[in-house]
Amino acid sequence: MSEIRIGVIGGSGLYDMKGLEVVEERWLETPFGDPSDAVLIGRLDGQTLAFLPRHGRGHRLLPSELNYRANIFGMKMLGVEQIISVSAVGSMKLDYPPGDVVVPDQFFDRTRHRADTFFGDGLVAHVSLADPVCSMLSAQLVDCGRQAGANIHAGGTYLCMEGPQFSTRAESEIYRGWGVDVIGMTNLQEAKLAREAEICYASLSMVTDYDCWHEAEEAVTVDAVIAVLHRNVSLARSIIQRWLAARADGSLPERQCPCASALASALITDPAAVPRATIDKLAPIVGKYFVD
Repeated sequence: MSEIRIGVIGGSGLYDMKGLEVVEERWLETPFGDPSDAVLIGRLDGQTLAFLPRHGRGHRLLPSELNYRANIFGMKMLGVEQIISVSAVGSMKLDYPPGDVVVPDQFFDRTRHRADTFFGDGLVAHVSLADPVCSMLSAQLVDCGRQAGANIHAGGTYLCMEGPQFSTRAESEIYRGWGVDVIGMTNLQEAKLAREAEICYASLSMVTDYDCWHEAEEAVTVDAVIAVLHRNVSLARSIIQRWLAARADGSLPERQCPCASALASALITDPAAVPRATIDKLAPIVGKYFVD
């Protein structure tokens, strides 16, 4: 098995990767606890990748119950350098109807109860999130989406809400007034942690509904979301497979983005003051910056 440099986190509806030749199902132990499920490691279109169902197989975990740190740290432990996230979102604009795909380049945080940093315990780091996703990986996914026939939008703001309830109409209208493009419950923490782990991160946000602001549409329901989800899943798989094929034939350039050195100027603590236990715990992330 070659190195595992690609990770896919599947969201609502995407609980496996069709065509993935699974070589290993690996349960990971991280310093932050257990990931959502076993990571499926295998080959697809000639590329080795690690697949993790975000909510667990059978969709067992609420957005606020997800162990985001364990999920991203586990990917880092495997050697993953690029993560493609697939998730369901609600549209906040008429221009993005159900069935469309948005590849957001910004986030707005409306969560309240989530751990979203690896740091602390004697080590302080402040990574830049001005541009919270990998622009290089995002652009590649947009190109592959267009080739797959998707109505795909490059850029946009993803508002991450706490959930698990959907928005009230008042909230939905206020969010629209803020100018956000889509609303979801999971991607912000992943993006933050991937940046801290120096992993490229991009999101295929699959539009399932108009939230509840659209008076001509029924308020969002689980049944309506699931119906669109089933159509979106095959499209998401097609986009990812096109990206993998382009990577395999050398059509895509090597990783040339600043994601890989995000911590180079972010670690604030005097190295001599950092507890050895903290360095050891975070070794896959910070080890190269604390060489004895």
